Amino acid sequence: MDLGKEATNGQVINSSLATTLDIEVLCPVNTDFTQWFLPCFYLVVSLLGLLGNGLGLWNLCTTSWKRNWNALGVLMCNLGVADLLYVVTLPFLVSYYLQGRVWLFGQVWCRLTRLLFHVNLYASIGFLMSISVHRYLGIVHPLRMLGRCQGLGPSISLSILVWIWVIIQLSPDFNFSKMDPTGMRCHDTTGHENLGTYQPYILTVTVTGFVIPFLIIIGCYCHVVMVLRRNKNVDPILRRRSITLVALVMVFFSVCFLPYHIFRNLNLLSRQWQLQGSCSQTLKNIYTSYQVTRGLASLNSALNPLLYLMASEDLVMRLRAFGQTVIQALRSFGKHQAQQHSDRNKLSIMLSEECEEVSNDL
Repeated sequence: MDLGKEATNGQVINSSLATTLDIEVLCPVNTDFTQWFLPCFYLVVSLLGLLGNGLGLWNLCTTSWKRNWNALGVLMCNLGVADLLYVVTLPFLVSYYLQGRVWLFGQVWCRLTRLLFHVNLYASIGFLMSISVHRYLGIVHPLRMLGRCQGLGPSISLSILVWIWVIIQLSPDFNFSKMDPTGMRCHDTTGHENLGTYQPYILTVTVTGFVIPFLIIIGCYCHVVMVLRRNKNVDPILRRRSITLVALVMVFFSVCFLPYHIFRNLNLLSRQWQLQGSCSQTLKNIYTSYQVTRGLASLNSALNPLLYLMASEDLVMRLRAFGQTVIQALRSFGKHQAQQHSDRNKLSIMLSEECEEVSNDL
Protein backbone atom coordinates (compact mmCIF):
# COMPACT_ATOMS: atom_id res chain seq x y z
CA MET A 1 0.00 0.00 0.00
CA ASP A 2 2.75 2.44 0.94
CA LEU A 3 4.64 1.63 -2.23
CA GLY A 4 1.50 2.15 -4.25
CA LYS A 5 0.93 5.51 -2.57
CA GLU A 6 4.52 6.52 -3.21
CA ALA A 7 4.22 5.51 -6.86
CA THR A 8 0.98 7.43 -7.21
CA ASN A 9 2.47 10.49 -5.53
CA GLY A 10 5.50 10.22 -7.79
CA GLN A 11 3.28 10.11 -10.85
CA VAL A 12 1.40 13.19 -9.66
CA ILE A 13 4.63 15.05 -9.05
CA ASN A 14 6.00 14.04 -12.41
CA SER A 15 2.74 15.09 -14.06
CA SER A 16 2.75 18.47 -12.36
CA LEU A 17 6.36 19.02 -13.31
CA ALA A 18 5.63 18.03 -16.88
CA THR A 19 3.15 20.87 -17.21
CA THR A 20 5.88 23.40 -16.52
CA LEU A 21 8.74 21.80 -18.41
CA ASP A 22 9.61 22.57 -21.98
CA ILE A 23 10.02 19.83 -24.55
CA GLU A 24 13.79 20.30 -24.65
CA VAL A 25 13.95 19.65 -20.88
CA LEU A 26 11.94 16.44 -21.13
CA CYS A 27 14.17 15.21 -23.95
CA PRO A 28 17.16 17.53 -24.42
CA VAL A 29 17.43 18.73 -28.02
CA ASN A 30 20.06 20.96 -29.55
CA THR A 31 18.06 24.03 -30.65
CA ASP A 32 20.99 25.98 -32.10
CA PHE A 33 19.99 24.92 -35.59
CA THR A 34 16.40 26.16 -35.31
CA GLN A 35 17.47 29.41 -33.66
CA TRP A 36 19.35 30.53 -36.75
CA PHE A 37 17.43 28.57 -39.40
CA LEU A 38 13.91 29.82 -38.60
CA PRO A 39 14.65 33.57 -38.31
CA CYS A 40 16.70 33.53 -41.53
CA PHE A 41 14.00 31.57 -43.30
CA TYR A 42 11.18 33.76 -41.96
CA LEU A 43 13.04 36.91 -42.95
CA VAL A 44 13.44 35.72 -46.55
CA VAL A 45 9.81 34.57 -46.71
CA SER A 46 8.52 37.88 -45.33
CA LEU A 47 10.49 39.91 -47.90
CA LEU A 48 9.53 37.68 -50.84
CA GLY A 49 5.95 37.37 -49.63
CA LEU A 50 5.44 41.11 -49.24
CA LEU A 51 7.03 41.85 -52.61
CA GLY A 52 5.38 39.04 -54.56
CA ASN A 53 1.89 39.29 -53.08
CA GLY A 54 1.95 43.09 -53.08
CA LEU A 55 2.96 43.18 -56.74
CA GLY A 56 0.47 40.46 -57.65
CA LEU A 57 -2.45 42.12 -55.87
CA TRP A 58 -1.55 45.50 -57.35
CA ASN A 59 -1.52 44.07 -60.87
CA LEU A 60 -4.72 42.11 -60.20
CA CYS A 61 -6.57 45.16 -58.92
CA THR A 62 -5.39 47.48 -61.69
CA THR A 63 -6.21 45.05 -64.50
CA SER A 64 -9.53 44.07 -62.94
CA TRP A 65 -10.45 47.74 -62.53
CA LYS A 66 -10.02 48.19 -66.29
CA ARG A 67 -11.53 44.91 -67.48
CA ASN A 68 -13.84 43.98 -64.58
CA TRP A 69 -13.19 41.13 -62.18
CA ASN A 70 -13.35 37.50 -63.24
CA ALA A 71 -13.96 34.36 -61.19
CA LEU A 72 -10.31 33.31 -61.04
CA GLY A 73 -9.24 36.85 -60.09
CA VAL A 74 -11.53 36.79 -57.03
CA LEU A 75 -9.98 33.54 -55.80
CA MET A 76 -6.45 34.79 -56.45
CA CYS A 77 -7.19 38.02 -54.58
CA ASN A 78 -8.34 36.10 -51.49
CA LEU A 79 -5.24 33.92 -51.66
CA GLY A 80 -3.05 37.05 -51.73
CA VAL A 81 -4.88 38.58 -48.75
CA ALA A 82 -4.34 35.37 -46.75
CA ASP A 83 -0.61 35.50 -47.55
CA LEU A 84 -0.28 39.17 -46.56
CA LEU A 85 -2.07 38.57 -43.24
CA TYR A 86 0.61 36.04 -42.39
CA VAL A 87 3.80 37.67 -43.68
CA VAL A 88 3.15 40.82 -41.63
CA THR A 89 3.52 38.69 -38.47
CA LEU A 90 6.86 37.16 -39.47
CA PRO A 91 9.04 40.08 -38.26
CA PHE A 92 7.75 39.41 -34.74
CA LEU A 93 8.80 35.76 -35.00
CA VAL A 94 12.20 36.80 -36.37
CA SER A 95 12.64 39.03 -33.32
CA TYR A 96 11.48 36.17 -31.06
CA TYR A 97 14.13 33.74 -32.29
CA LEU A 98 16.89 36.34 -32.48
CA GLN A 99 16.17 37.20 -28.84
CA GLY A 100 16.86 33.59 -27.88
CA ARG A 101 13.15 32.62 -27.95
CA VAL A 102 12.02 35.39 -25.61
CA TRP A 103 8.58 36.77 -26.54
CA LEU A 104 8.23 40.51 -25.90
CA PHE A 105 4.79 41.23 -27.36
CA GLY A 106 2.29 39.80 -24.90
CA GLN A 107 0.10 36.71 -24.70
CA VAL A 108 -2.71 37.93 -26.97
CA TRP A 109 -0.37 38.80 -29.82
CA CYS A 110 1.41 35.45 -29.33
CA ARG A 111 -1.85 33.58 -29.85
CA LEU A 112 -2.84 35.81 -32.76
CA THR A 113 0.54 35.38 -34.46
CA ARG A 114 0.40 31.61 -34.18
CA LEU A 115 -3.24 31.60 -35.26
CA LEU A 116 -2.54 33.66 -38.39
CA PHE A 117 0.02 31.08 -39.46
CA HIS A 118 -2.66 28.39 -39.50
CA VAL A 119 -5.20 30.77 -41.04
CA ASN A 120 -2.81 31.36 -43.93
CA LEU A 121 -2.00 27.66 -44.17
CA TYR A 122 -5.57 26.41 -44.42
CA ALA A 123 -6.88 29.40 -46.37
CA SER A 124 -4.12 28.76 -48.93
CA ILE A 125 -5.11 25.10 -49.12
CA GLY A 126 -8.78 26.06 -49.43
CA PHE A 127 -8.23 28.59 -52.20
CA LEU A 128 -5.80 26.32 -54.05
CA MET A 129 -8.53 23.70 -53.96
CA SER A 130 -11.03 26.28 -55.26
CA ILE A 131 -8.68 27.32 -58.07
CA SER A 132 -8.15 23.66 -58.96
CA VAL A 133 -11.91 23.03 -59.11
CA HIS A 134 -12.30 26.18 -61.22
CA ARG A 135 -9.69 24.97 -63.73
CA TYR A 136 -11.25 21.50 -63.68
CA LEU A 137 -14.69 22.87 -64.60
CA GLY A 138 -13.23 25.15 -67.25
CA ILE A 139 -11.39 22.31 -69.02
CA VAL A 140 -13.50 19.21 -68.37
CA HIS A 141 -16.96 20.86 -68.30
CA PRO A 142 -16.59 24.08 -70.33
CA LEU A 143 -20.30 24.35 -71.19
CA ARG A 144 -21.31 24.08 -67.54
CA MET A 145 -18.66 26.65 -66.71
CA LEU A 146 -20.12 29.10 -69.22
CA GLY A 147 -23.64 28.51 -68.04
CA ARG A 148 -23.34 28.62 -64.25
CA CYS A 149 -19.86 29.29 -62.90
CA GLN A 150 -18.51 32.05 -65.10
CA GLY A 151 -19.93 34.97 -63.12
CA LEU A 152 -18.56 36.50 -59.94
CA GLY A 153 -21.37 35.27 -57.70
CA PRO A 154 -20.20 31.64 -57.35
CA SER A 155 -16.56 32.69 -56.76
CA ILE A 156 -17.53 35.25 -54.11
CA SER A 157 -19.78 32.72 -52.38
CA LEU A 158 -17.03 30.09 -52.52
CA SER A 159 -14.50 32.54 -51.08
CA ILE A 160 -16.83 33.36 -48.19
CA LEU A 161 -17.37 29.65 -47.52
CA VAL A 162 -13.61 29.03 -47.48
CA TRP A 163 -13.04 31.80 -44.91
CA ILE A 164 -15.95 30.61 -42.75
CA TRP A 165 -14.69 27.03 -42.88
CA VAL A 166 -11.15 28.10 -41.93
CA ILE A 167 -12.43 30.19 -39.01
CA ILE A 168 -14.64 27.34 -37.76
CA GLN A 169 -11.72 24.91 -37.89
CA LEU A 170 -9.23 27.21 -36.16
CA SER A 171 -11.36 29.04 -33.59
CA PRO A 172 -10.72 26.32 -30.95
CA ASP A 173 -6.96 26.79 -31.42
CA PHE A 174 -7.22 30.35 -30.05
CA ASN A 175 -8.39 28.91 -26.72
CA PHE A 176 -5.23 26.86 -26.19
CA SER A 177 -2.53 28.67 -24.27
CA LYS A 178 0.65 29.31 -26.29
CA MET A 179 2.80 30.89 -23.57
CA ASP A 180 4.81 28.96 -21.03
CA PRO A 181 4.23 29.61 -17.28
CA THR A 182 7.11 32.11 -17.20
CA GLY A 183 5.48 34.19 -19.95
CA MET A 184 8.70 34.28 -21.97
CA ARG A 185 8.19 31.68 -24.69
CA CYS A 186 5.54 31.67 -27.42
CA HIS A 187 4.91 28.08 -28.50
CA ASP A 188 3.47 27.14 -31.87
CA THR A 189 1.36 24.35 -30.30
CA THR A 190 0.44 24.34 -26.59
CA GLY A 191 1.64 23.20 -23.19
CA HIS A 192 1.95 19.56 -22.11
CA GLU A 193 -1.12 19.86 -19.89
CA ASN A 194 -3.38 20.34 -22.94
CA LEU A 195 -1.98 17.55 -25.12
CA GLY A 196 -4.86 15.21 -24.30
CA THR A 197 -7.33 17.44 -26.14
CA TYR A 198 -4.95 19.26 -28.48
CA GLN A 199 -3.63 16.16 -30.25
CA PRO A 200 -7.04 14.81 -31.44
CA TYR A 201 -8.05 18.36 -32.39
CA ILE A 202 -4.97 18.76 -34.61
CA LEU A 203 -5.57 15.35 -36.13
CA THR A 204 -9.13 16.39 -37.00
CA VAL A 205 -7.93 19.65 -38.56
CA THR A 206 -5.33 17.70 -40.55
CA VAL A 207 -8.05 15.51 -42.05
CA THR A 208 -10.60 18.27 -42.74
CA GLY A 209 -8.17 21.04 -43.65
CA PHE A 210 -5.50 19.14 -45.57
CA VAL A 211 -6.29 15.52 -46.47
CA ILE A 212 -9.77 16.08 -47.93
CA PRO A 213 -8.78 19.15 -50.03
CA PHE A 214 -5.66 17.31 -51.19
CA LEU A 215 -7.71 14.34 -52.38
CA ILE A 216 -10.11 16.70 -54.19
CA ILE A 217 -7.19 18.45 -55.92
CA ILE A 218 -5.61 15.14 -56.95
CA GLY A 219 -8.96 13.96 -58.36
CA CYS A 220 -9.50 17.19 -60.31
CA TYR A 221 -6.00 17.31 -61.79
CA CYS A 222 -5.90 13.62 -62.71
CA HIS A 223 -9.10 14.15 -64.70
CA VAL A 224 -7.71 17.37 -66.24
CA VAL A 225 -4.52 15.65 -67.38
CA MET A 226 -6.53 12.80 -68.90
CA VAL A 227 -8.74 15.24 -70.82
CA LEU A 228 -5.75 17.25 -72.05
CA ARG A 229 -4.00 14.11 -73.28
CA ARG A 230 -7.07 12.79 -75.08
CA ASN A 231 -8.26 16.04 -76.61
CA LYS A 232 -5.76 17.19 -79.24
CA ASN A 233 -7.86 20.25 -80.12
CA VAL A 234 -7.16 22.04 -76.85
CA ASP A 235 -5.45 25.41 -77.24
CA PRO A 236 -1.67 24.82 -76.79
CA ILE A 237 -1.39 27.86 -74.52
CA LEU A 238 -4.24 26.60 -72.31
CA ARG A 239 -2.65 23.15 -72.26
CA ARG A 240 0.76 24.53 -71.23
CA ARG A 241 -0.64 26.84 -68.55
CA SER A 242 -2.89 24.10 -67.14
CA ILE A 243 -0.05 21.58 -66.90
CA THR A 244 2.19 24.20 -65.29
CA LEU A 245 -0.55 25.00 -62.77
CA VAL A 246 -0.89 21.29 -61.94
CA ALA A 247 2.87 21.06 -61.40
CA LEU A 248 2.96 24.17 -59.20
CA VAL A 249 0.12 23.05 -56.95
CA MET A 250 1.66 19.58 -56.58
CA VAL A 251 4.98 21.20 -55.62
CA PHE A 252 3.21 23.37 -53.04
CA PHE A 253 1.58 20.37 -51.43
CA SER A 254 4.65 18.13 -51.63
CA VAL A 255 7.11 20.70 -50.25
CA CYS A 256 5.05 23.02 -48.04
CA PHE A 257 1.99 21.18 -46.75
CA LEU A 258 2.55 17.41 -46.68
CA PRO A 259 5.80 17.32 -44.63
CA TYR A 260 4.45 19.85 -42.14
CA HIS A 261 1.27 17.90 -41.40
CA ILE A 262 3.16 14.62 -41.07
CA PHE A 263 5.76 15.93 -38.65
CA ARG A 264 3.37 18.13 -36.67
CA ASN A 265 1.31 15.07 -35.74
CA LEU A 266 4.46 13.01 -35.15
CA ASN A 267 5.84 15.76 -32.91
CA LEU A 268 2.68 15.79 -30.77
CA LEU A 269 2.81 12.00 -30.56
CA SER A 270 6.49 12.10 -29.55
CA ARG A 271 5.64 14.56 -26.78
CA GLN A 272 3.15 12.04 -25.43
CA TRP A 273 5.90 9.41 -25.40
CA GLN A 274 8.29 11.82 -23.70
CA LEU A 275 5.76 12.47 -20.95
CA GLN A 276 5.78 8.71 -20.37
CA GLY A 277 9.56 8.78 -19.92
CA SER A 278 10.81 7.95 -23.42
CA CYS A 279 13.76 9.84 -24.88
CA SER A 280 15.56 8.58 -27.97
CA GLN A 281 17.43 10.01 -30.91
CA THR A 282 14.38 9.32 -33.08
CA LEU A 283 12.24 11.63 -30.93
CA LYS A 284 14.91 14.32 -31.13
CA ASN A 285 15.05 13.95 -34.93
CA ILE A 286 11.26 14.28 -35.11
CA TYR A 287 11.42 17.57 -33.20
CA THR A 288 14.19 18.95 -35.45
CA SER A 289 12.40 17.82 -38.61
CA TYR A 290 9.22 19.46 -37.39
CA GLN A 291 11.02 22.79 -37.00
CA VAL A 292 12.31 22.51 -40.58
CA THR A 293 8.84 21.73 -41.94
CA ARG A 294 7.46 24.78 -40.14
CA GLY A 295 9.77 26.91 -42.25
CA LEU A 296 8.77 25.01 -45.38
CA ALA A 297 5.08 25.52 -44.56
CA SER A 298 5.62 29.28 -44.36
CA LEU A 299 7.30 29.14 -47.77
CA ASN A 300 3.91 28.85 -49.47
CA SER A 301 3.38 32.58 -48.84
CA ALA A 302 6.42 33.31 -51.00
CA LEU A 303 5.57 30.69 -53.66
CA ASN A 304 1.88 31.51 -54.09
CA PRO A 305 2.66 34.67 -56.13
CA LEU A 306 3.86 32.33 -58.89
CA LEU A 307 0.19 31.59 -59.48
CA TYR A 308 -0.33 35.24 -60.46
CA LEU A 309 1.93 34.56 -63.43
CA MET A 310 -0.40 31.75 -64.47
CA ALA A 311 -3.52 33.86 -64.05
CA SER A 312 -2.33 37.10 -65.66
CA GLU A 313 -0.53 37.53 -68.95
CA ASP A 314 -0.43 41.28 -68.24
CA LEU A 315 1.75 40.69 -65.20
CA VAL A 316 4.21 38.65 -67.27
CA MET A 317 4.39 41.42 -69.85
CA ARG A 318 4.83 44.08 -67.17
CA LEU A 319 7.58 42.12 -65.46
CA ARG A 320 9.37 41.61 -68.79
CA ALA A 321 9.06 45.31 -69.59
CA PHE A 322 10.30 46.21 -66.12
CA GLY A 323 13.24 43.80 -66.46
CA GLN A 324 14.16 45.25 -69.84
CA THR A 325 13.97 48.77 -68.40
CA VAL A 326 16.27 47.79 -65.52
CA ILE A 327 18.73 46.13 -67.91
CA GLN A 328 18.78 49.16 -70.19
CA ALA A 329 19.28 51.47 -67.21
CA LEU A 330 22.18 49.35 -65.96
CA ARG A 331 23.73 49.29 -69.43
CA SER A 332 23.42 53.05 -69.84
CA PHE A 333 24.85 53.56 -66.37
CA GLY A 334 27.77 51.26 -67.22
CA LYS A 335 28.41 53.11 -70.47
CA HIS A 336 28.25 56.43 -68.63
CA GLN A 337 30.74 55.23 -66.03
CA ALA A 338 33.05 53.87 -68.74
CA GLN A 339 32.84 57.16 -70.64
CA GLN A 340 33.67 59.13 -67.49
CA HIS A 341 36.61 56.83 -66.80
CA SER A 342 37.85 57.28 -70.39
CA ASP A 343 37.48 61.07 -70.16
CA ARG A 344 39.46 61.09 -66.91
CA ASN A 345 42.23 59.04 -68.52
CA LYS A 346 42.38 61.43 -71.50
CA LEU A 347 42.47 64.44 -69.17
CA SER A 348 45.29 62.94 -67.11
CA ILE A 349 47.26 62.17 -70.27
CA MET A 350 46.81 65.75 -71.55
CA LEU A 351 47.87 67.19 -68.18
CA SER A 352 50.95 64.99 -68.08
CA GLU A 353 51.92 66.02 -71.60
CA GLU A 354 51.50 69.72 -70.71
CA CYS A 355 53.64 69.26 -67.64
CA GLU A 356 56.37 67.64 -69.73
CA GLU A 357 56.30 70.54 -72.21
CA VAL A 358 56.55 73.11 -69.39
CA SER A 359 59.49 71.24 -67.84
CA ASN A 360 61.28 71.07 -71.21
CA ASP A 361 60.81 74.82 -71.75
CA LEU A 362 62.32 75.50 -68.35
